[in-house]
Amino acid sequence: MFDNGDDIAESPARRSRIADLTDGPDPGPLDPMVAARREFAVLLGDFRRSAVLVPLDAGGDLWSADQGGVRWICAFSDEAALGRFAVARGEAGREWTYQTVLGARLLDVLVPLLPGPAGVALDAGSAEGGVLFPPVAGIVPDAVAVDLGGTR
Repeated sequence: MFDNGDDIAESPARRSRIADLTDGPDPGPLDPMVAARREFAVLLGDFRRSAVLVPLDAGGDLWSADQGGVRWICAFSDEAALGRFAVARGEAGREWTYQTVLGARLLDVLVPLLPGPAGVALDAGSAEGGVLFPPVAGIVPDAVAVDLGGTR
């Protein structure tokens, strides 16, 4: 016990249990697969919380493309990314109408409405290559996740 001068005894400072978990020897480098999964989980979380731009086709539906038996909703992180996509398609001269949608809404609500397997392609045609959010467990609802035998 310590004397703090006011005749009230104090116990020694207690360590947080979290500190016990973080202190200690460096575990060394992560397995590359574990590191990649963690990085993707962070990216997915950021996407789910972000508003993205989804261009509309001539019929007013969300722009999508079929590739490998999957329908991909095309979404863009900002107008510059959408502009690069338009230039890559040779369609920079036309007006691009788009809807702003929360990433979580795309994955949880709109993907299940599409016929067959569907996912989201973020920033398709970008120099970085974009990101795919495929129709698998942990990304889309289990009922439409192809790896769980979804209903489509």
